[in-house]
Amino acid sequence: MSSVEALGSALSHWLSFNSWWLLLPFIMLLVVAAFIVAFVLLLYMISPLISPKPLKLNGAHVVVTGGSSGIGKCIAMECYKHGAFITLVARDEHKLVQAKKEVEKCAINDKQVVLCISVDVSKDYNQVESVIKQAQEKLGPVDMLVNCAGTAISGKFDEVEVDRFKKMMEVNYLGSVYPTRAVITTMKERRMGRIMFVSSQAGQIGLFGYTAYSPSKFALRGLAEALQMEMKPYNIYVTVAYPPDTDTPGFAEENKTKPLETKLISETSGVCQPEQVAKVVVKDAVQGNFTSSFGPDGYMLSALTCGMSPVTSITEGLQQIVTMGLFRTIALFYLGSFDSIVRRCMIQREQSKAADKRE
Repeated sequence: MSSVEALGSALSHWLSFNSWWLLLPFIMLLVVAAFIVAFVLLLYMISPLISPKPLKLNGAHVVVTGGSSGIGKCIAMECYKHGAFITLVARDEHKLVQAKKEVEKCAINDKQVVLCISVDVSKDYNQVESVIKQAQEKLGPVDMLVNCAGTAISGKFDEVEVDRFKKMMEVNYLGSVYPTRAVITTMKERRMGRIMFVSSQAGQIGLFGYTAYSPSKFALRGLAEALQMEMKPYNIYVTVAYPPDTDTPGFAEENKTKPLETKLISETSGVCQPEQVAKVVVKDAVQGNFTSSFGPDGYMLSALTCGMSPVTSITEGLQQIVTMGLFRTIALFYLGSFDSIVRRCMIQREQSKAADKRE
């Protein structure tokens, strides 16, 4: 019996010893998980300490280019609701007057002022600089500049007139460079300010039909990244907004000549209202966020295309790291569906041509 007891004791000891080895991976996993949770909680705690101080819109001077209609007008209205003084900049004087009346209805006090300036921000820098100077003399230094002047055309690369490529870069890119250049010196002297560039989801991903439009919106991203690196020491923060298709007069005009492939691809993300876009953009700009996106698709695109772009907080960077792999997988399915749309349209077009020839 003693030998049996000894054998049982040895076996029990062996099982106990090996059970710890079996449990060790799970224990290590729990320890790692605990460290990750603690790390994330720490990031959330210290994140507000390294984020920019929000800009107070009450009493601030906000200049909005392209402010006579669409997203620009709605951004002006949203800022006015928070007590800002507004300068609307656009080409069409009649539309500016109408926009001014709509913005003034959003006043929260009788001291607020809406100033209108008619100028083409893409043509002559000296003229843009002059009107910005006039605006600052009347309403004070610019606290936030919203670059919303822009236009869109769509069409197949070999069917778009060559001069339209130049026009896109002048309006969508230089039309943002000139006003920004005109306000940046004063902002640096005051060591405060916000610069917003309204790009597009077509400035994050190149799509069929946007060979003229997309590059002009992609260019804003490069400008914004370089400018943010220069301006951050001066407490000036840059925001790039990437709205999806938005129900504006410009969008309605664009749809008149949009290729079928482009329409079908665009329909996968739906259409936003300019008021919704304005609320998100203004909130992100006030907070000093570099990227402003809209909805699940917009969030995914921004995470996928973040690259070396700056982050406003550590948590933002951590979210991008964690979600990158999953979002890339989803994006591959999207790209596959887009390619499928293009192929189907091409086949239908060829079949239609063949049928016409037989007739």
